[in-house]
Amino acid sequence: MAISEKEVKHVAWLARLDLTDAETQKFTQQLDVILEHAGKISELDVKDIPPTSHAIPLKNVLREDKVGECLTPEAALSNAPKGEDQAFMVPRIV
Repeated sequence: MAISEKEVKHVAWLARLDLTDAETQKFTQQLDVILEHAGKISELDVKDIPPTSHAIPLKNVLREDKVGECLTPEAALSNAPKGEDQAFMVPRIV
């Protein structure tokens, strides 16, 4: 086994999880399968493959910023329940 029940119990303790013995056994078996698979991946020869952070190139898909027409303070406050000195008035939250 790549991981022991003691290690699973320790990780569960760190995560503040209270596992039963059956859950500990189940998670030990599941984590062992996961770690075995990760071990197979680490055996691959990747020395000729450059490190990447993304599988495909990224490009900015946002539109260009353009200055447009802005609301006047009166228009912005026209539907507000309450406004004062060109600002929205909201109930105080304490």
